[in-house]
Amino acid sequence: MTSSVKPADNAPAPIAALALKVVGGITILAGLVDFIILPLPCNLADRQWQIAVTRALVERGIVPLVGIALLFAGYWIESYVGAGKRRFNLLLDSRFWTCLLSSFFGLFFLILTFIHPNNVQQQSREALSRLEEQATQAETQLEQTLSQQLTQQRGQIDALLQNEDLLNQALSSGQVSEEQAAQIQEFRSNPGAVDEFLQQQASQAQTQAQTEIGTRREEAVGSVRRDALKDSIRISISSLLLAVGYALIGWTGLRRLLSINR
Repeated sequence: MTSSVKPADNAPAPIAALALKVVGGITILAGLVDFIILPLPCNLADRQWQIAVTRALVERGIVPLVGIALLFAGYWIESYVGAGKRRFNLLLDSRFWTCLLSSFFGLFFLILTFIHPNNVQQQSREALSRLEEQATQAETQLEQTLSQQLTQQRGQIDALLQNEDLLNQALSSGQVSEEQAAQIQEFRSNPGAVDEFLQQQASQAQTQAQTEIGTRREEAVGSVRRDALKDSIRISISSLLLAVGYALIGWTGLRRLLSINR
């Protein structure tokens, strides 16, 4: 005949339970240190700081949750083998404060779930506004450059039209091709064609440059929107999951502890 012997209430806690509680407590404290240091130096008015801190906290948010799980696993083992006390002072029990901390983290990450997408959206709008300003500046600079080139080319053509020797010299040195020289000769008989030719060249160059500017702007806008959407979804979902995990542990733990302590 065999019988199972249950350890007495005052028996030392098993090594496994003690190890889990120690490791859990250290993990929670390490997570709290991260949560205290990461926001420093604080700059609540800076949206970029808010986004960076939120991202870092959410990415490290699993650390205290793992520590809480390890801590309660140690208490469960201790209770299972009968090493824990049946009645206790709630305010002196680390499980009570751990559940309060878990509930606080649940509320904290729930708030981040809504704050982060709004910050990312505002930052995205600012980035898109800067892109529009840069594109407008690029188009303005393009118009100025084309105007200067148009004036320069008109001066060069006028100089060649007025000086046959200069045209022959430019042709022999390769500065002007035979096709260009023939076109300049045509301008002698029809001076009004010079402006039309230059305007056509400037219009083609402007159209090509504007197309390139528009393409780069669309690519930049698409990249900003994609990055904002991915970051918003990733951090928001992770924060929501953390909020649910912390809240379930905290509220369930508090309810059970209060019922046991009655």
